Amino acid sequence: MKMWGGRFRQAVDPEFQRWQSSFEFDRVLLPFELVASGAHARALNKAGILSLEELRTILAGLERIAEKAANTPGFMDDPSAEDVHHFVQERLAAEIGGLAYKLHSGRSRNEQIATDLRLHIRASIDRLQVGLLGWLEVLVQRAEQTCDAVMPAYTHLQRAEPVLVAHYLLAYVEMFLRDCGRLGDCRARLNECPLGSGAIAGSTVALDRRAIAADLDFSAPTANSIDATSDRDFVLEFTGVLSLIALHLSRWAEEMILFSSDEFGFVDLPEAYSTGSSAMPQKKNPDLLELTRGKAARVIADHNALMIVTKGLPLAYNKDLQETQEPLFDAVAAISSLLPLVTAWMKAAEFDYGTMREAAEGGFMNAWAAATYLVHRGVPSAQAHELIGKAVQLSLEKGCGLDGLPLEELRKLNPAFDADFHACLSLDSVLAIHDVAGGTAPERVRQAIVHAKQRVEAIREKIHEPA
Repeated sequence: MKMWGGRFRQAVDPEFQRWQSSFEFDRVLLPFELVASGAHARALNKAGILSLEELRTILAGLERIAEKAANTPGFMDDPSAEDVHHFVQERLAAEIGGLAYKLHSGRSRNEQIATDLRLHIRASIDRLQVGLLGWLEVLVQRAEQTCDAVMPAYTHLQRAEPVLVAHYLLAYVEMFLRDCGRLGDCRARLNECPLGSGAIAGSTVALDRRAIAADLDFSAPTANSIDATSDRDFVLEFTGVLSLIALHLSRWAEEMILFSSDEFGFVDLPEAYSTGSSAMPQKKNPDLLELTRGKAARVIADHNALMIVTKGLPLAYNKDLQETQEPLFDAVAAISSLLPLVTAWMKAAEFDYGTMREAAEGGFMNAWAAATYLVHRGVPSAQAHELIGKAVQLSLEKGCGLDGLPLEELRKLNPAFDADFHACLSLDSVLAIHDVAGGTAPERVRQAIVHAKQRVEAIREKIHEPA
């Protein structure tokens, strides 16, 4: 039996029926549909629509559907099902008979799908936060393991200044901590229950919406039935966060690809997460990293598709909203599959600290420290910048570094240069001079690692355990 059709006298075209059906993809919502249907059944009992015996029969039928879906091959293969709501209605009828059709009293598929999606995203956030915390813990562990290893930091992809490798890794920790926080914010905002909103104007049965919300662990019922049945900004917010996670993973992957190339030589690709070439026997290719970049494009495209679908829809529900489900499911699947793989890759990768240090010691990356030396001796910053620029040019002409310029020649540029100038150019001195909160001075970085551990642990204590 269709969930509609009494008004129709002509059969629906079979090809159109297959084309407009969403069960092929919205079947992933079955666990949430069953849970929400149970909450609605209990509310109908309290409202006097279902007797206690009818309630028990319906709840038992819903449990059997869940068991069969989990344990019976082919149970979900139902070409006649229009969507997950229709599937549950007809399967429940097969289990308990005509009583199943009383379950739809006072509700609409409009509120059902809005509820199922909120439950799905809420559960997805719980799982993703656990995955992100695992990734963050590995990043922090690798930062701690680097001790005082040094590498070049880049601007415009040109060597800029030396930094601790730990400082570099902690930059990604900051990004993903923000992403974890965004997921938490999104969860808090979407955690309102649409059940009881009806098709658009509210249920026609006097349901206790607060009790339904509490039953499903929502913080409150939604405040407006029109908004509740047509809103998808919680989906957009969620996929927006997924896009940022994907973007950050893509940036990390791009740098690991560069750093693992012979031109850099900073990272040795773990063989367990690499492949070879069918033509060139010597190759070890960064496939996991490249697919991470590619998946990011896919997730961002999913988010953009959702934005475009919803941008011009009038209130309230429109069938266009069915098109918001596949991009959502695809984005969740992409990020869910990525997190354990990049975490394992990061555990296995090996850094060549010797090559990194050698790269950090060349290329005049002590130039700003040299200019700072002059600033501390009273030379205005702009003038100090120009003087060190001239010193760099002189070094290039002589084929040496700044530390190779004799003091006499430096004093021709400015008498502020003194005998202690060359000492300020050492790698240790250059690192130490960045002694500010958030800087790469070794003691600051050690403090940052401790703080990062504390922040990760604080998030772990707050997140909800996945169901």
